[in-house]
Amino acid sequence: MTARILERHAWWGLAALLATGCYQGVEGRDSAGAGDDVADGSSGGGDETEGDDDGEPLVLEPGPAVLPRLTADQYHNSVALLLGPSLPAVALEPDTNPYLFFNIGATITTLSELGTQQYEEAADELSRLVFDDPERRLALVGCEPAAPGDQCVQGFLEDFGRRAYRRPLTPAELERWQQVTVQLADPDAWEGLRLAVAGMLQSPNFVYRVELGEPDPGDPTRLRFSAYEMASRLSFLLWNTTPDDELLDAAAAGELLDEASLLEHAERMLADPRASAAMQEFFAQYFDLGRLDGVTRDVDAYPMYASTLPRSMRTELQLLVDDFVFRRDADIRGIYGTRHTFVNEELAELYGVEAPGASPIAFVPVELPADGPRAGMLTLGAFLTMNAHETETSPTLRGKYVRERVLCQTVQPPPNDVDTDLGGGESEATTLRERLEEHRNNPACAGCHGFIDPPGFLFESFDSIGAFRTHDQNGYAVDASGDLDGTLLSSATELGPLLADDPRVGRCMVTQLFRHAQGRLEHDYEGDIIDDLDARFADAGYRFRRLVLELVTHEGFRTVGPKEGA
Repeated sequence: MTARILERHAWWGLAALLATGCYQGVEGRDSAGAGDDVADGSSGGGDETEGDDDGEPLVLEPGPAVLPRLTADQYHNSVALLLGPSLPAVALEPDTNPYLFFNIGATITTLSELGTQQYEEAADELSRLVFDDPERRLALVGCEPAAPGDQCVQGFLEDFGRRAYRRPLTPAELERWQQVTVQLADPDAWEGLRLAVAGMLQSPNFVYRVELGEPDPGDPTRLRFSAYEMASRLSFLLWNTTPDDELLDAAAAGELLDEASLLEHAERMLADPRASAAMQEFFAQYFDLGRLDGVTRDVDAYPMYASTLPRSMRTELQLLVDDFVFRRDADIRGIYGTRHTFVNEELAELYGVEAPGASPIAFVPVELPADGPRAGMLTLGAFLTMNAHETETSPTLRGKYVRERVLCQTVQPPPNDVDTDLGGGESEATTLRERLEEHRNNPACAGCHGFIDPPGFLFESFDSIGAFRTHDQNGYAVDASGDLDGTLLSSATELGPLLADDPRVGRCMVTQLFRHAQGRLEHDYEGDIIDDLDARFADAGYRFRRLVLELVTHEGFRTVGPKEGA
């Protein structure tokens, strides 16, 4: 009986939300690759902003709203903020990351029946943990209910409901949850309150980010996100969790609807340690660091490999991102050309550098030799190891990463009838490079491999764990020359500085941050929004924190278009 009542109260609104037509994803967009497709931006048209090169005002048209589910991290972070710290991990349906980002997966992946059951079980487990502890429940509720549905209960429901739904409860919602606390107060009022909390944690108003917009008084042809919706958008982008009381209070005061107030709150939030964690999560997905999980190598073939090495490589990139974004607030494109990095003992050994003070767990800053083989993150262990096979390197994977992740270019998958086996057969090719060049003689392979292999060859001086080498595993001399779009390069150290000054790199970061923030791919007509953000990014010296501030105050983030087909 209890489960049926809670299900009716918690999920009554899901069909209505979906019926709005605002649960728009990217299913209809052409895909050029499994999960890695990235498309070049194109121009479009809608709201006015500063102006184009001819002095004419730009017309920026925002895309329609989406209805993303909370990612697993967002769910765990949010319940910790709502119920308090030290909560156990609960099982949820795994996140998916089509088009790189979990936020996009949360928009287009349908929740299964098992996933719904897991939300119910998680809500029950977490609420019992809190309400079975007299001290924790009193700290949460703030008062002792004298009777089911009394003023203590009502005040708590108003406060908790606002924080859980990220907006005030409507009178009908408040009445509904108050009735739950009365009807299910068995054996006492605390149990009724617990079940109301469990119900709210299963509600689509908590599980989904309901940000559908409201009429814009300044332009009746479009919608703007409400103040409460902007609080939610800010908080999940900058902190990866539900809004705090200060942000909700600002929304209640009518703030967050203009650039000035948004900028003030965004700057406050970026100074919080939670912002660093959220930005690290963005870069981890952007750089695809999850692929380091489960990496294995044969220690006989790679003596410097240890099971802890992939984790050290990930930490190195996290420290490098933090250095560029938060500590120095520097041109983020420099991450591709810098000789500054952070190493522990095993990375120092891998790179062949002195690192006084380093230990298995302590990372120290080091400067890579100016005449050495490494410059930038594409010559560091994480990139080189992720984009290699267990027994040999892969210029194709490494070049594909440069094209897709760094430059946001589309790499088409191979035709279904093409043989991708690079085995020797009767070929006289001896090195991997020779085998790939021979493979490109097949007209069906030439276009793709001619696009991705030349920059990938630049990394042949590094083996499958990123150790520098002059000869491959078969004893043949390595040729690490290549090119990027016709620019001939002799090694990877020449590529990094080239990328660090390439405008496509900055625009790619803008595009990926836009997708991450919106929970969807951009529509063709939103190209001008990305162009405008890219111009602002360049004017700010490609400082990533500044880009974040430009994004959250931009019309393209604060407004929403009508649903497609309307």
